[in-house]
Amino acid sequence: MTRIDTDICVIGAGSGGLSVAGGAVQMGARVVLIEGHRMGGDCLNYGCVPSKALLAAGKAAAAHRAGAALGVTPDEPVLDFAAAKDHVARVVAAIEPHDSQERFEGLGVRVLRGYARFTGPREVEVDGMRVRARRFVIATGSRPMVPPIPGLESVPYLTNETIFDLREAPRHLVIIGGGPIGLEMAQAHRRLGSRVTVIEGAKALGRDDPEAAALVLARLRAEGVEIVEGAMVEAIGGRAGAIEVQVAGGTLFIGTHLLVAVGRRPNTERLNLEAAGIRHGRDGIETDAGLRTTNRRVYAIGDVAGRGQFTHVAGYQAGVIIRPMLFGLPARARADHIPHVTYTDPELAQIGPTEAEARAAHGDRLTVLRLGFDASDRARAEGRTEGLMKVMVLAGRPIGVTIVGAAAGEMIGIWALAIANRLKIGAIAGTVLPYPTMGELSKRAAGAYFTPRLFDNPLIKRVVGLVQRLVP
Repeated sequence: MTRIDTDICVIGAGSGGLSVAGGAVQMGARVVLIEGHRMGGDCLNYGCVPSKALLAAGKAAAAHRAGAALGVTPDEPVLDFAAAKDHVARVVAAIEPHDSQERFEGLGVRVLRGYARFTGPREVEVDGMRVRARRFVIATGSRPMVPPIPGLESVPYLTNETIFDLREAPRHLVIIGGGPIGLEMAQAHRRLGSRVTVIEGAKALGRDDPEAAALVLARLRAEGVEIVEGAMVEAIGGRAGAIEVQVAGGTLFIGTHLLVAVGRRPNTERLNLEAAGIRHGRDGIETDAGLRTTNRRVYAIGDVAGRGQFTHVAGYQAGVIIRPMLFGLPARARADHIPHVTYTDPELAQIGPTEAEARAAHGDRLTVLRLGFDASDRARAEGRTEGLMKVMVLAGRPIGVTIVGAAAGEMIGIWALAIANRLKIGAIAGTVLPYPTMGELSKRAAGAYFTPRLFDNPLIKRVVGLVQRLVP
């Protein structure tokens, strides 16, 4: 059996693993990267990239149906679902080289293909080779969760890993799960010609601000997406092309295709973590504030660490662990400055606590700034006034922001900067932004924090009066 000795062994070539491997090797460390499936991980192949490409195709179709208020006669677009999937494939193919085995080998990383299995605290085995390393990074990601619904195993069903393989638009796509993945796919497929039903056991977008979520759900329903909430799926039956989904109470939904989008499960089964003394559970691998596992030579980042299933979280965590691994410096992972976005139309972006969460935590000390998109001249000019922004401010600093509306995912960036660097709200209010832009709404919201403090303050008025009378 071949034996390899290295400084750092990274298990998993998704966003987090690639960031660690590329950064470490370019700073002088010997790096082995192990990947058992596809380079680029879920984000490139089955998640962020293909889903946003398909949403873009749906957005182009929706543009044909809109525009009457702007003087453009709407029409029903001619849809080519296979061509839309070709667009998805081209986008993935264009990004693939950046995440490819060839690129990382060119950087100096030794790439091994296969599934790694710990054989001890400092050693893994993969495809007939043993890798011994000073430090390990587990970045194996997650996979779609398949719930134990009676009958599910007897019918064909889709997950985010298989839905992009379809070449024909489903006549009626039934989606179990009303979270971000389910609703993004619902809107994309509805706009591209499918009938869509979303079945959610609790509340759709239930983890988001209710007021913001309501705007998203209203838009999807207006576009013809059927969203059924408070409906627990009890059984599944039927056959390919006529799949039956029965919910509590006896209501039966029948569709041609079924998408299961009820969450994700960390990939830990193949790793033999017990051999390395690494504790883990249903939500992932147990880590401390520095993302170290119960084996101090091993770190865990990304979905498998159970601290947020987002590509940008994995990338951020990669930067955190580089410091102790390469330089021996202390580092702690934060979560308060991490934004997330649901890329429906309108988009829903969030960073920090929602209004309800912030009020529960801080009570009367909290100031909530609320501004509708109709306060933006650019939104008015483009006929996109549907939306709102909420900024939660504590002791003069923003701690949470909710944005729902056009370009919400882009607009959250300035607030991510402010919260990450613990800036005062005045830093946003004092920023000069180009007019007219959607981003200017952030400046207006920040300025609203000072309105009562300046314009409704009797002391300010007296001081101004004195200056006007006494200063020549």
